[in-house]
Amino acid sequence: MRLVLYTGKGGVGKTTTAAATAIRAAEAGRRTLVVSADSAHSLGDVLEQRIGPERVEVAPNLEAIEVDVRVEVIRHWGHVQQFLVELFRYQGIDAIVAEELALLPGAEEVVTLLAVEEFALSGVYDFIVVDCAPTDATLRLVTLPDIAERTLSVLLPLFETISSVAVPLARKIVSLPLPGSEVFRDADELLNRQLRALQQRLTNPQTSVRIVLTPERMVIDEARRAWTELSLFEVSCDAVVMNRILPDEASDEPFFEEWWRLQEERKREVEEFFAPLPVLFSPLQDDEATGLERLSRQGACLFGEHEPDAVLSVAPRVRFEREGDGYRASVPMPGASLDRLDVAKIDDELTITTGVRRRVLKLPRSIALLDLLGARLDGPSLIVSFGSADGA
Repeated sequence: MRLVLYTGKGGVGKTTTAAATAIRAAEAGRRTLVVSADSAHSLGDVLEQRIGPERVEVAPNLEAIEVDVRVEVIRHWGHVQQFLVELFRYQGIDAIVAEELALLPGAEEVVTLLAVEEFALSGVYDFIVVDCAPTDATLRLVTLPDIAERTLSVLLPLFETISSVAVPLARKIVSLPLPGSEVFRDADELLNRQLRALQQRLTNPQTSVRIVLTPERMVIDEARRAWTELSLFEVSCDAVVMNRILPDEASDEPFFEEWWRLQEERKREVEEFFAPLPVLFSPLQDDEATGLERLSRQGACLFGEHEPDAVLSVAPRVRFEREGDGYRASVPMPGASLDRLDVAKIDDELTITTGVRRRVLKLPRSIALLDLLGARLDGPSLIVSFGSADGA
């Protein structure tokens, strides 16, 4: 089952591109689902059909849905949310405010992925296209399973052990709402099955992110950072989509001449920076691309001879290999700057921090006993060397 997630800065045309991709695939006979994971749903507007939290057929071989995160939160860990609501209300917080506070950080992102995972496992679809929220929310979406699993795997057993002893005693003394076994059961289900399944899905070779951008400086810079951070977590990008491209004829028009020249510079910059990823170009439309017919034409123009569900590029993975008398880790980080990276080894883990993202890699046993000797950038990869600091 093929999964593609579209992301990019707000307003660059993610929803239109996702819908055009899905329609093109459906026309080729793929059983396709297009999912809106952006809380500001606009998929229905683009398709010119009413779309809601239940899957609806919008064309032959094509269904669409706008995920309702509140419904999904209740369905997947309602006991945890209910406990938090009771706790906040006990402290005198208004019921509506308490329900808002009980939406755990990252909960919206996780339940969206859980819904997508269920669709993927159903066996109903050949291809799922996800219209994600703007870039930063998407980065939380795809990196949260790795981070949350690592945190919960430590905290959950500790809290459960304390609770089994302290809660029965505390209930006899205080009226404060206390977590019951069902709260820990939901949390354990999240850790031991759901998050691990999501992590496997996101790093599966059949899952790709496609970054949508326009020929504007701020948009391109954000896309570059996104590619670096997605690569750190081994979430594969297989293509870049560049929207709103002026046709060549515009170069002959005085009004568009400078605009077209700048656009050509930005196109070359994007192609060079994101190489070897293919860059797909979508022309500036004379009107909004909405409705099945116009979206189909846009999909045909965008993909040309490519199949919309093809894996357009294969991204490298983290590798551990021999280097002289020691070892090295090769971590894909295209576009990274060494002065913005923090690399550290703590016990048997390698920690890499860039901006607000941090990934912790478990080291193989043969490397865990060695010292971290240094880190350098070699093309699109971060090379981290391990060995004996005293040369022994």
